[in-house]
Parts: sequence; structure tokens; C-alpha cells
Amino acid sequence: MLRIIINADDLGLNSTVNQRIFSLLERGQVTSATLLMNAPAIEEAVQGLRRFPRASFGIHLNVTEFVPLSNHPGLAILRGPDGALANNVLKVHLNWAACEAVYREWCAQVERALALEIPVSHLDSHHHAHTIPALFLALKRLQIRFGIRRVRLARNVYRLGERLPLGKPQAKAAWNLALGRVYRTRTTDGFTDFAAFHARLAAGVPVRGTYELMCHPGHPRFEEETSLLETPWLSTLAPNAQLITYNDL
Repeated sequence: MLRIIINADDLGLNSTVNQRIFSLLERGQVTSATLLMNAPAIEEAVQGLRRFPRASFGIHLNVTEFVPLSNHPGLAILRGPDGALANNVLKVHLNWAACEAVYREWCAQVERALALEIPVSHLDSHHHAHTIPALFLALKRLQIRFGIRRVRLARNVYRLGERLPLGKPQAKAAWNLALGRVYRTRTTDGFTDFAAFHARLAAGVPVRGTYELMCHPGHPRFEEETSLLETPWLSTLAPNAQLITYNDL
């Protein structure tokens, strides 16, 4: 049995991204999406998602871009001169104050989603920040506070021929194990980007279990992947393959 969630990241980023994601949701080529709660076009996104009651919608936790929703002093290390988040979370030392600030910011993002009556199905993050080991406690505190039991894995399905630094797959596997066991959390069996999964499928690599496939409709950088997603690739799957949402986990 093969079950697949196709999740579009960055809903709310801008109108182009919103409309491309909505178009794919309408055609059933995307089954889930995650929202950037501090992004410029978030209100437009929230209005549009109400047309898709069968899809799942999660929060794309963000500490790397746009102006944060909170103002904890510990965020100063993550902000640029203009006050916006500076996409430097992997480059700085995340001390206690910074980790507490990230937790407060993530709380503010979930709170805004709930205030806008978004049915929050799961959590993932912009630039995979939620998988940073130093932020694991912040993630778990967030889950406990809001009772959110579904979270995206750290990537554990790789591109054909991809070589990873020594020990990295093992570190990701350990993080994923802890994710599932600390405050019991439901996840897929595998997570990767759509293009990588499609390439493995085309090469005849066997796939089974439950997968989340990430995509970025509306981003110029990912136009080739989005065009591939819009092809009838689903017809190449086994007859018992099923598209699902995070609500089905």
C-alpha cells in the first residue's frame, strides 16, 4: 500500500504562490498546504482555503523571513537592520533567550491561525527550521500547548546519487525517532521533495508506506517541478496507491 500527501509550502507568501496552489488543489494535484502566518498575502490565502474543506492545512513555522508577529528581545539575534527575520538561524548560536523567543514567535503564529479559524492539521517550517536540534524543545512545547500531534519529518528520502555528509542520515533518523516518541506524534514514513520522489519512481525504485512530498508552486525556482506535478504522473502509480491528507494520518 502506498499513501501520498502532496503538501504545497509557503501559502500566503504572495498572490502568485496562492493562486498556483489553489489551482493545484482544485485539480486534486495537491492535497495539503502550509501557511506562512507572517507573510504578506496571508489574509488572501485564508479566504481562499475555505474552498477546500477536504484538504489539510498546517502552519509553516517561520523564523527566517518577514517581520515576526512577536517582539521577544531574544529575537534580536535573528533579525536584520530592518526588523525582519534575516534567514540566519543556521549561522548563529541559539542560546536560551533565542530559543525562548522562537517558541514565543511560533506560538504567535499558531494563535493567529486559530484566530482566523484555520483548521490546523499539522506543523512544518520555512527552510526546515523546526528540525534544528536546538529548537526541538521549542517545537515540543508548541505541540503540547496547542495539542498538535502531526508534524513533518526531517527529510529521510534522498535524491538518486545524492551524497550526504558522514553521520547526517543517522542524525536525521535519531531526530525523527525522538519526534515521534516525545509527546507522541504522528508522521509519515518518508519525507522528500516531489521532484526527488518522481525521479526515484521513474527509475523503478520500489516505494511503499506513507510519504509526504513537498512542493513549492508559484516559485520561479521550482517551475520545472511544478510543471512536472501538473502532468498525469499519478497514472504511473500502482492501482492501490492513494492520495491522502494530513488529516488521514
